[in-house]
Amino acid sequence: MKPSTQLIHSIPVDELTGAISVPIYQTSTFVQESPGINKGFEFSRANNPTRKVLEDLICNLEDGYAGFAFASGMSAIDAVLKLLKTGDEIMAVEDTYGGIFSIFNSMFERFGIKVNFVDMSDTDKVLEKITPKTKIIWLESPTNPTLKISDIKSISKIAKQHNILLVVDNTFSTPLLQKPIPLGADVVIHSASKYLAGHTDVIAGLVVVNSKTLADQLKFNQNISGSILSPFEAWLTIRGIETLSLRLEKQCANALAIASWLAEHPAVDKVFYPGLATHKNHHIARKQQKGYGGMVSFSLKEDQIKNAIRIVNTTKLFKLAESFGGVKSMLNHPVTMTHRNIPEEFRKKAGLQESCIRLSVGIEDSEDLINDLKQALDKLNQPIGKQITVLQ
Repeated sequence: MKPSTQLIHSIPVDELTGAISVPIYQTSTFVQESPGINKGFEFSRANNPTRKVLEDLICNLEDGYAGFAFASGMSAIDAVLKLLKTGDEIMAVEDTYGGIFSIFNSMFERFGIKVNFVDMSDTDKVLEKITPKTKIIWLESPTNPTLKISDIKSISKIAKQHNILLVVDNTFSTPLLQKPIPLGADVVIHSASKYLAGHTDVIAGLVVVNSKTLADQLKFNQNISGSILSPFEAWLTIRGIETLSLRLEKQCANALAIASWLAEHPAVDKVFYPGLATHKNHHIARKQQKGYGGMVSFSLKEDQIKNAIRIVNTTKLFKLAESFGGVKSMLNHPVTMTHRNIPEEFRKKAGLQESCIRLSVGIEDSEDLINDLKQALDKLNQPIGKQITVLQ
């Protein structure tokens, strides 16, 4: 069965009524026949029928053992990190989302959990940086925002040799483009707010694990902390996933067209897109991904914050926003937005330039999107009409 067909028919018809759309079970509790005898549901913090459909759906799509739905991507991450204890260490990809950097350095470091940041696009560095205390390898591939590619299969072999959990954030790719668990990952995380829900109207997080042991631990963490996804948000996410394959097909095609155009523009310094043959580890992306995604980043030859802000302030179709994966195209300036809490020297070490602009390519016509970027880039050669204030 093809992935698009599998996706649609992984969403069940309601057994009770025959409803073809998953019902929203907006209830806090469930009537029991006798103490401990019920229809599989007792209290919605522990389990809810609508949420269970979503959890089973993402588990099926990721070829996992069990899935869990959380109130946000960050709460999903928090639940996974609570698998650790004081004295443990995390090896994390250095080019990471700003929120991940903050939760590592501002919260879990206070609990005695050390984080070592590594460029995992070089597999040899992963092996070099492992310590006896390393318990989790935290990987994004592609990374946010420079879309670095790491060899998940090779890193998983290293992790298994050292009894380390491999956690992969698969938000950028989704299970339609990349499946980390068959490649050797133990845990997969999604910010379902992005491509999975797909319409920038949901905050949600998902986790998939590959074993009963991890499933039992995550279920405990989810239930005891109460950071669950509500029935309505679960329903919206299910509805969004139904059109995921159609949206991704258009977004991937648009992103490749835009990345190819940017690569030829005289004002552009670097273009980051795994689908370009010039992208570092393009050969790995070609091997482990079924498509290259809808995210494109680029930097300018005049690598200054003011130039990047001038561009993001003058696009018309690309909306300036701190998210991605929706049907409308968006862009942001990571240095002053999503990654502003990361120290400058760390950003530079990770390859994040001052002028880097991240594009989330939507489903509009690619020609219109290219023309929008063109008019914005053309304004770099025009006098500035007013002073631009840069917030740091």
